[in-house]
Amino acid sequence: MSVKRREKDLTLLEKIYIPEIVKGLSLTLKSMFKPKFTLKYPEEKFIPPASYRGRPVLVQEKDGHERCVACGLCSRVCPSLAIEVQAAETELEKERYPEKFEINMIRCIFCGFCEEVCPEEAIVMSKDYEMAFTNREEAIYGKDKLLVPVEQLQDRIDFLRKYK
Repeated sequence: MSVKRREKDLTLLEKIYIPEIVKGLSLTLKSMFKPKFTLKYPEEKFIPPASYRGRPVLVQEKDGHERCVACGLCSRVCPSLAIEVQAAETELEKERYPEKFEINMIRCIFCGFCEEVCPEEAIVMSKDYEMAFTNREEAIYGKDKLLVPVEQLQDRIDFLRKYK
């Protein structure tokens, strides 16, 4: 034998939802008078913190060479398949360098997996957030657009070393 449980009967106020409407209106009125956190964008620029993940860039050493050893881990871990790397041999100490390194910024989802997997700290997420393209070809960034001097990325690299 199953015992049927009787649900609690609603009061008249609960049936017409008056308390819930009052709660919703009070929440709306509270948020209307709180201070706003909106920036007037073109005039006021957003200054991102070191933890911000903007567009991915390649780290360029002080001698002008890229840090990348063309291992290809970044292209393998990329969930959107936005990175393409082709390796070539070099006479330098590191033996390999990326002959071709391209990131399709239309496909990039700024997840930061490439930065996490890189053993050389050669690809990092910069603070750049303003990108505009007029056609698809402009959105494919080669080494000419990706190489950034290590001095400009030092705060991000320090942040990564602190939390790895």
